[in-house]
Amino acid sequence: MTAPSPAAPSPAPAKPAPSARRVITAACVGNALEWYDIAVYSYFAVYISRAFFDNSDPAVGLLLALGTFAVSFLIRPIGAMVLGSYADRAGRTPALSLSLGLMVLGTLIICIMPTYASIGVLASVGILVARLIQGFAAGGEFGSATAMMVEHLPGRRGFAASWQFTSQAASALIAAVLGTVLTTTMSEETLNSWGFRIPFIVGLLVGPVGIYIRRHVPEAEPTAEALADTRRKTPVREVLLGHKVAVLLTIGALAVTTCLNYMITYIPTYAINTLELPSSSGFIATVAGAVVLLIVTPLAGHLSDRWGPVPLMLPAAAAVLVLIYPMFAFMVAAPGVGVLVLVVGAMALLKGTYFGPLGGLMAGLFPSRVRATGMAVGYNIGVAIFGGFTPLVAQWLLGSTGIDAAPAFWVMVAAVASISSLVVCRKRVPLRG
Repeated sequence: MTAPSPAAPSPAPAKPAPSARRVITAACVGNALEWYDIAVYSYFAVYISRAFFDNSDPAVGLLLALGTFAVSFLIRPIGAMVLGSYADRAGRTPALSLSLGLMVLGTLIICIMPTYASIGVLASVGILVARLIQGFAAGGEFGSATAMMVEHLPGRRGFAASWQFTSQAASALIAAVLGTVLTTTMSEETLNSWGFRIPFIVGLLVGPVGIYIRRHVPEAEPTAEALADTRRKTPVREVLLGHKVAVLLTIGALAVTTCLNYMITYIPTYAINTLELPSSSGFIATVAGAVVLLIVTPLAGHLSDRWGPVPLMLPAAAAVLVLIYPMFAFMVAAPGVGVLVLVVGAMALLKGTYFGPLGGLMAGLFPSRVRATGMAVGYNIGVAIFGGFTPLVAQWLLGSTGIDAAPAFWVMVAAVASISSLVVCRKRVPLRG
């Protein structure tokens, strides 16, 4: 009689999958802080120019502040390649924790930087360094965070990815509410002196909480595709050599919504300098726009899982092309808080309809093994071209053409780029899960 063979050891129990809410929160917190800082810098550009730049000519000082904002976007593609590649090799969680830590560092520099009156040009250089650090960190944020969400929630790719953009709306709302409160309760002298730093301090306090949340979210189970080729090219090399069309389509698809997003954040500056309205008016309008985005963006993302992204995005881009100039002309012809709220709300409606499905569309353009890198590279080149330079281009168009509605021209160029990209996406590029 043979002895019974010992029982095979039971496999270790798998770690429970994190809840959808936990994954979305961890993925979105850094994106939210990134866009909060972007919104705050844009909203308070007039005050930042007075504090940190030579303001002997206010118009030049504002252009320098907006130029610093724009230059920070040039480093984003580098951050995308470095941090996106790190995310595809080491995992989404460590890359996202690193990018958020760098963002907090940049915010800290802005919070403590002495003014131009105190240290001269070193103040301008310090703000530039802070924005470059934030730009590098932001470069790896979107691709890694969106990849994390769609890989944890593969059956709801459009809805999951839409929360990246919903978090941007939430950030814009918080920044606009703070801007409204500060500009209505503080004197111009106090805002110029130290009040403009308050929103950055708020962002600084949120950063460590976000880092803690991110460290406690496990990686998604690796896909068969990701495990199949352990000797593949480096992610950056594979993206640039093997997925050039997908990168170009990502850039084009981003154009109109990114341009429109930064145009909305530019509205407070436009309201003060061009429409000659009170400081609070632009912030009130952006609050209304952010509320619309919070509602429309996840709804559009959900609908894209049923109908596909292009049927929602293409009509929205076409509507922007047709309506953006009349919107600006309306603001110029009848400047006032009510008109600003109406126009920005309409912009937000079109933007949210386009924005919601965009993350799912982009995720589908790249296989999972290079998804973080591919999305990061395409996203950040697109944002650098059509986002970071939008306030600067808008200000330049106003000065060079003398047409108060001239910023609309840049948005129209972006709309044409996006429509062209979407047509190609629909016909030629399969959307992979």
